[in-house]
Amino acid sequence: MSEDRLSRVFAALADPTRRDLVARLSAADTTVGDLAAPYDVSLQAVSKHLKVLEDAGLVSRESRRAPVRLEAEVFDLMTKWIERYQQQAEERYRRLDALLDDMQHNPSGREEDAS
Repeated sequence: MSEDRLSRVFAALADPTRRDLVARLSAADTTVGDLAAPYDVSLQAVSKHLKVLEDAGLVSRESRRAPVRLEAEVFDLMTKWIERYQQQAEERYRRLDALLDDMQHNPSGREEDAS
């Protein structure tokens, strides 16, 4: 996934209404009208939100009247990106834990005499 596309995906998910639409679509494909029903906004406003999600590759539909479908593979790509940095952060914390443990067991900072 290119950085530009990744930026579009995260930007699309920055909006709480769009996150809610994604959450609702995770349960089932549905029409724009059904998606718009719980919101106090126009059908056109929900369609604009869906267009942002569609441009980011998060949702798709085959025609204007077809149900909106969540594109799960985008989440796999996002997960891989997140996990890469999570692993790096966890490794950094493991090194810090080891250093702190060493400092507690050897507060003078000198090597222990092995005799």
